[in-house]
Amino acid sequence: MERPREGSGVSGSPHGGSGIRVRSSLRVLTLNIWNRHDPWEARLEVIREGLRELDPDVVGLQEVLSYEGRSLADGIADGLGYEVAFGAAHDLGGGVLFGNAVLSRWPIARSQAFPLPTGETDEKRSILLAELGSPHGAIPFFVTHLNWKFHHGAVREAQVAAVADIVMREAPMEGLPPIVVGDFNAQPEATEIRFMKGLHALNQKSVYFADTFDQTGKGPGFTFDPVRNPFAAITNEYPRRIDYVFVRGPDAQGRGKPLSSRVVFEEIRNGVAASDHYGVLSEISM
Repeated sequence: MERPREGSGVSGSPHGGSGIRVRSSLRVLTLNIWNRHDPWEARLEVIREGLRELDPDVVGLQEVLSYEGRSLADGIADGLGYEVAFGAAHDLGGGVLFGNAVLSRWPIARSQAFPLPTGETDEKRSILLAELGSPHGAIPFFVTHLNWKFHHGAVREAQVAAVADIVMREAPMEGLPPIVVGDFNAQPEATEIRFMKGLHALNQKSVYFADTFDQTGKGPGFTFDPVRNPFAAITNEYPRRIDYVFVRGPDAQGRGKPLSSRVVFEEIRNGVAASDHYGVLSEISM
């Protein structure tokens, strides 16, 4: 919208440096940060503390603002050792850009934002690619944020079709399985999500990405919850799962297999939630 550790490896510095921890799996987090809505400074600390506790390898952020070359993602990453990439989707004027961002514990070899179809709407969306130089090899990591209105299902269908084309073009089948995360603003039963999971064809094309929470999570997995989240409550909407971690896998070597997934950033700390969304943290085999 707009408005217990797993895996194994060598212990060491969690972010960068020669002592970097190498896990046999990848820990992926997605979170819509609700741009800079107040109380931003308090929410920023909740987000940063959550990242320290969850220790993800790579993070996809949505509703990120950027001004004069510095984004909200840079502020989130300060002192945590992540590299940052930002990709704009919309110019808000006055030098302020709105888009998506990636935080990576490993070097970001390249990044590029691709525009997505807008239909007859005034919303501008994009998908950000960040190629991560991980110890496992180059990981194609994508972050996106689709149209938010309930009646924009047809626009989101066009957007996921474009997402699939971009991922297939930028992430060859012989490489590590690409990961696609973000706020899709669509429930699991929606056509656009069924398309991502290989359950529905669009434009006579079909793809397959594993929905990590669908395969390994527990419960309804609501990530937009006006019942429990005071920042979501102002919408008077209903709880639903609209934030996802997808992976094109597993491949023949078992890479890209979802191992676990759970909703995170649900806590209210001193009356403050991290965002109007909760996040999703998933473990994926590498």
